[in-house]
Amino acid sequence: MAASGEPGRQWQEEEAAAAAVVVVGSCMTDLVSLTTRLPKTGETIHGHKFFIGFGGKGANQCVQAARLGAKASMVCKVGKGSFGNDYIENLKQNAISTEFAYQTAEAATGTASIIVNKEGQNSIVIVAGANLLLNREDLRKAADAIRRARVLICQLEIPPAISLEALTIAHSSGVKTLFNPAPATADLDPRFYALSDVFCCNESEAEILTGLAVSSPADAGTAALVLLERGCQVVIITLGAEGCVMLSKPEPVPKYIPTEKIKAVDTTRRPGPPPKSAAATGRKQKHYK
Repeated sequence: MAASGEPGRQWQEEEAAAAAVVVVGSCMTDLVSLTTRLPKTGETIHGHKFFIGFGGKGANQCVQAARLGAKASMVCKVGKGSFGNDYIENLKQNAISTEFAYQTAEAATGTASIIVNKEGQNSIVIVAGANLLLNREDLRKAADAIRRARVLICQLEIPPAISLEALTIAHSSGVKTLFNPAPATADLDPRFYALSDVFCCNESEAEILTGLAVSSPADAGTAALVLLERGCQVVIITLGAEGCVMLSKPEPVPKYIPTEKIKAVDTTRRPGPPPKSAAATGRKQKHYK
């Protein structure tokens, strides 16, 4: 069932039709525990805070596009429970069209169980859930919105075949495509490279995709050249606190862009307020704060 079957449907349809940025991707409910350190294998430790937030690579990118002023539309699938309802409400609160935000009773909303230590480092386990049920029929309904967009963004937290088809629709219509190959796989379908106007990955993903070690900006430049040769128009490899390296077909010499040093507070925080249902959870977990 699409989330648009509500009084705000006309507004949602207008937003989707005018969307400059369409994201086909994942939505994850984050279950976050804060601790002084990450536990060792088999170890149980005390945490000092717990909260529920909104995550998923696709939804994060869509929310940030909307907050930067773009009219954005999200193509995704969540469960029919409270997590799914809260998620769709959060997208709406961020002025994102939810015409193509579908709900299913066949799986729960995707979740990410996250532990964050005092340095901001984390350990994450995701259960994709409803994200893996986003299908070709769902995408067909959103095809016109994709064709009218200026930018399409995809990742790999949904079935890769759906991301590939979305990129194909956009590319054939002259829509700029941005692909984030995460989670990365060494046997990535080569068509992803040719369909990516902008191919953006981090250093660990670049290592998986190229088989090269990436531990410095120079290494990133070498890996970026390999990715460029596979058909991408622009390649960006992010290096966390060290910045990023980018190059393009017109300018194939790697360019290193450093960043200003800051202290990480939490590398997992997602856009949006906690779900309404999190209030009850917070009360139940009060003794962990």
